Amino acid sequence: MNKQDISLLFTYLQSQETAFDYLLQCYRRQNQPEAETKSYENASALMHYIDHGRRFLTNARDADILLMPVLLFYGMTHLCKACLLTKRPNYPETTAVLAHGVSTRKRKKKNYTFLQDEVKIQHNGLFPYLAKYLYAVGTFPFEKIRMEQLFSLIPELNQLFTFNHSQKLTAVGKTDSDQMYFPETLLDSYNLTQTAFIKRIKKHVPGLAHVHTVSGYMEMVLSAPVHEASSPFFIDPGAETIYFPHNREHFIALPELLIHYLLLYNLSMVSRYETEWWGELLTSKAEADFPFIRHFLQVTAEKVPFLVGKELLDQLDPGSRK
Repeated sequence: MNKQDISLLFTYLQSQETAFDYLLQCYRRQNQPEAETKSYENASALMHYIDHGRRFLTNARDADILLMPVLLFYGMTHLCKACLLTKRPNYPETTAVLAHGVSTRKRKKKNYTFLQDEVKIQHNGLFPYLAKYLYAVGTFPFEKIRMEQLFSLIPELNQLFTFNHSQKLTAVGKTDSDQMYFPETLLDSYNLTQTAFIKRIKKHVPGLAHVHTVSGYMEMVLSAPVHEASSPFFIDPGAETIYFPHNREHFIALPELLIHYLLLYNLSMVSRYETEWWGELLTSKAEADFPFIRHFLQVTAEKVPFLVGKELLDQLDPGSRK
């Protein structure tokens, strides 16, 4: 599965007839009642969600950074709604699911920095709905979470942290390999014995065959290569590298698409309502926030359609998940 496959799928879905055929496959595979009727009713919405989402994202890549967070956030939400429609024929069931589903502090503290800002998960709205029906995540390992923690889980941002001698993620394997290597030094940062660490990892690695220690690494042999990461693993598709949180505090079982949602939500709110702070950040570049925000915006513009596209392709071939 690559970017070209995803781009072609997005192109394929740009007609009502092909969107209808796609939804019909999805709904029949899920044994949805009235699959044909629902596919007909939702075909136009699916087509426009994808079209609008891609337009927002395309325009965001060419826009001034001042405008990027808002364009990227709404581009993402449109694509996410397209995903939901493939699994929830009656979406949106109520107006409650139309809210963002997260909130942030209305009044910023003195000496505010984005990296230390927090978002809070709400009981209703798009975020918890997306988590539940796209990833079967019903409860979250946190109520509030800092932006620095979220940035720490984006593989493409890992190098920025290492420049400051702060390692957040550790490379543990390649997507085409049936082996993963975990440094034994992780045992100290997780405060676990090797047996306890392997037990914790095993539930997240289907197909783990056996483990043995080689030159300071725990080598985990899998029954098949990992083509797709699931939390707490994260993939940099460009480098085809699998990453794992280096510290226990960053061991957060949250799919990466949801991490992008939380970051983009808060950035879009800051750029809209903290006008003075946002303007000063972009002109003076005085805060350490700037390089992380700038690079993240560049990364998410490319990665969000990739992550959503994978979900849409998996609807056609659920057996492709490893």
